[in-house]
Amino acid sequence: MTPADLSLTVLHAVRRAVDDGALQVEVPPRVAVERPRPGGRGDYASNVALTLARAARRPPLDVAAILRERLHRSPGIAAVEITGPGFLNFRLDDTAQQDLVRDVLRSGLSYGHMEPSGQVAQPVYRADVRAAVTADAVRRILVSQGYLVRTACEDAADPDWAELGVRIEAQGARGHLPTDIAPLPVRHTPRELLDTLGPDAARWGLLASAGHDRAPVGPSLLRQHEDNPLFRVRYAHSRARALTRSAAQLGFHSQAVDTAPAPAPALTRALGDHPAVLAAAARHRAPDRVARHLEVVADALLDFQHTVLPLGDEKPSAAHRSRLALAEAAGTVLAGGLALLGISAPEHI
Repeated sequence: MTPADLSLTVLHAVRRAVDDGALQVEVPPRVAVERPRPGGRGDYASNVALTLARAARRPPLDVAAILRERLHRSPGIAAVEITGPGFLNFRLDDTAQQDLVRDVLRSGLSYGHMEPSGQVAQPVYRADVRAAVTADAVRRILVSQGYLVRTACEDAADPDWAELGVRIEAQGARGHLPTDIAPLPVRHTPRELLDTLGPDAARWGLLASAGHDRAPVGPSLLRQHEDNPLFRVRYAHSRARALTRSAAQLGFHSQAVDTAPAPAPALTRALGDHPAVLAAAARHRAPDRVARHLEVVADALLDFQHTVLPLGDEKPSAAHRSRLALAEAAGTVLAGGLALLGISAPEHI
């Protein structure tokens, strides 16, 4: 069960409670689930009971109890516990990890994307290279979340932006729409960035820091070393692909097996968080959130990779197939996230 699946399950529980008269509220369009905060328990938590309590004219704990009764036997949920003033805390069952892996591999690079919603967004960006690249990444992320998007530059575009992967759309928007993408600028021209870093490293340097922070666009972005986040992310993706090739040479392939879950809670959590990260990045117009999340996924995969293939005379087993599936899912998330940032994901490094 993914966070999106869990959110939908909780929403269905709210709808059932309304349909059978236990709650008299308007069913919300969506329900938020997130990692438990301090004092919480389990894998995920939701404050839906607190948000509905006022409209239901009942204490949050009562609303939580009504929902818990309709949730504790749901497939994929091992336990539901109420904590604090009315938070619902969920512990997923042992098949949840494999369900997540299957979902990632089935969705491919579109994992975490939403169906078209009809919502329209028109980010307007300041006429400088960092704002242009940020707006382009925001456009890609918004599209992944179902928006219809058209970016607009407040002044004339620089032709060199196109070599950085920026889709130049409306220009000269000054005075018509407020500028909402204006990160701290960099001192370098687009041509200087392209000549010294190339498009991939330049885009990472411009996107990986929050807009109110300065962008590190120095030569360290080209270092093939673990202290370079871009290298770690792309290297982790290449390692996932290498594991698939090595497994094929050993005569086996990936398979998410419920009876042989891969013991990698950090990596599983990171993959499960990916849809929520994309939604938050779209909501806050903050592609740096995607970049930071890719670092988390990469670090977890690099820690996990050594357990995937058989060692010595060991024969491939269901556990190895399951671990390979998890590694491939991580590689898929890394490739998809890099694509949203407009950065390539090489098969070999």
